Amino acid sequence: MTPPAHAAARTAGAGRAFALLLVVTGAAGLLASWIITLDKVKLLQDPDFTPGCSLNPVVSCGSVMESDQAEAFGFPNPMLGLVAYGVVVCVGVSLLAGARFPRWYWLAFDAGCLFGVGFVTWLQFESLYRINALCLWCALAWLATIPLFWYVTAFAVRHTFLPAPAPLRRFLDEFTWVPPVVHVGVVGMLVLTRWWDFWTG
Repeated sequence: MTPPAHAAARTAGAGRAFALLLVVTGAAGLLASWIITLDKVKLLQDPDFTPGCSLNPVVSCGSVMESDQAEAFGFPNPMLGLVAYGVVVCVGVSLLAGARFPRWYWLAFDAGCLFGVGFVTWLQFESLYRINALCLWCALAWLATIPLFWYVTAFAVRHTFLPAPAPLRRFLDEFTWVPPVVHVGVVGMLVLTRWWDFWTG
């Protein structure tokens, strides 16, 4: 039996490229979370353990892992990432298999991505201006979360799941790549200028 037109209009699947983007970004975040979790366990077992990505005073994963910010909710942050990025991979694989999701699902998924990019932004600030160190695996999670948020939001806007003016909807349809590129560029510039003397010394 064919579903009513209004019901079909409130669900949406996605093309292969978008689905693969979810799988890749989710897998990247999952990899980063897994490695940080393993290093965190080793650090708890041996306080003298030095993570492999602690390369110098600036790129120092150990300093980040030992900070209070690394357990923002009372448990290691990467444990949250293991769940969240795992969900992203599952959504991407489901879309590759032809799944279609209702409006509420896409809005909930986008809300989760919004929380993720907001949390990542807070961690970026803390890393640069409070902890004064960078974690390469954390940076990989940042690079996964930023395009994930913008592409999912653009998807929701294009399908009118999120209200937006027509010009914005057309812009996000044709130039979806612009917001994430600008966002990543801004973060890169902040990292560059924060330790300019170190990078150029």
